[in-house]
Amino acid sequence: MSPPQRYDPDRHHRRSIRLKGYDYAQPGAYFVTVCAQNRECLFGETVDAEARLNSLGSIVQACWEDLPHHYPHVQLDTFVVMPNHVHGIVMIMNEANVRAGLKPAPTGRRHGIPEIVRAFKTFSSRRINESRCTPAVPVWQRNYFEHVIRSETDLHQIREYIATNPAMWAEDEENPARHEASR
Repeated sequence: MSPPQRYDPDRHHRRSIRLKGYDYAQPGAYFVTVCAQNRECLFGETVDAEARLNSLGSIVQACWEDLPHHYPHVQLDTFVVMPNHVHGIVMIMNEANVRAGLKPAPTGRRHGIPEIVRAFKTFSSRRINESRCTPAVPVWQRNYFEHVIRSETDLHQIREYIATNPAMWAEDEENPARHEASR
């Protein structure tokens, strides 16, 4: 048996998909995609260009909608639960906007997109695993995709993409049936 390989930072590092030096806690709009573990279709199905959630998909939806209760500086925008992934837009507000609105001003450390996504994955995984009686079984893939939305045009296009995603499921890269049909 060969000895275990030593850690080599040039070979064993995880390549970050984040913008180098960007502060993901700063006010702005962020497009997020989170995929189910092994891209398993856990959350429902698409029928007639519409996402139809099962009980697990409803848990995911509820956990997403609950995020502003945990993070007062967060507003949620367009969101969809697909059979094996979610797409959503998260708006991180500046303190003046939070104070001017109905939400309490944030206290202490300002949480950014990595913390917000981690919380969403943790809250939803815990509730899904309680529902399925499958403690500690991974629900989500380890990482997630994010995109910093930099313009009104970009925001409009991403909102449209999210809203039409169920209608595009047959062609979606995340659709396992698409890959099986091509075999």
